[in-house]
Amino acid sequence: MDENKLGGHYLQKYNEELETLRNRVLSMGGLVETQVANAVTALATADLALADDVIQNDVRVNSLEVAIDEHCSEILARHQPAASDLRFIISIIKTITDLERIGDQAEKVARMAVHLAEKDRPRNQYADVRALGEKVTRLVHDALDAFARMDVDTAVNTVREDVSVDRDYETVMRQHITFMMEDPRTISRALDVIWAIRALERIGDHARNMCEYVIYLVRGKDVRHITLDELERAVQEGREMAGGKKRAPGQGEG
Repeated sequence: MDENKLGGHYLQKYNEELETLRNRVLSMGGLVETQVANAVTALATADLALADDVIQNDVRVNSLEVAIDEHCSEILARHQPAASDLRFIISIIKTITDLERIGDQAEKVARMAVHLAEKDRPRNQYADVRALGEKVTRLVHDALDAFARMDVDTAVNTVREDVSVDRDYETVMRQHITFMMEDPRTISRALDVIWAIRALERIGDHARNMCEYVIYLVRGKDVRHITLDELERAVQEGREMAGGKKRAPGQGEG
């Protein structure tokens, strides 16, 4: 038997398995992104059917996390990957955890949409919440795009945008606290809104986490729990050390 041919066949199958894994993550990400967008729309438009759809679909998100996690465990057991491939698997395990948590937060927004549909609506029809939600949905989309293309620049830009989301969240939070202080009759409604925007802010945090995993995967640098300035410096240093070269999983980086 030709050992070189056998080795080439094995490598091809292994790379195909990694690509399948990557596509499964993107499929899960697409569902989660839709969950977030639909939850925000349901809240802004009092669409109870859409809110219920988001709530029911959370089970699908959870199932995908379990299935992909099991797939990662199988690859680790069969192939014992090293270097960039091992980082790839680790990054996926972490990414699907954050995607599942984004799904949980989207479900919370949908549940608040159900509560708010039963209450008097403000004059602005929750335009402030919708604007924040749309910004957060773009954050999730960009984080998935960074993962799909292994794009460090997009990852850094998305982390930077999360800082803006945090500022917007604080602004909306202050507005609704003011509403409660000025008119106690709005307390119940404002509390539901606060729960919803808190969930949206957490979605932004999870999207940032996903971008940090992309940076870890491409640059081999752990950039968690550091400031944005420190993250940007770490990425720049990594770019200089790597000579700007990206390496895809399965190429066996040492």
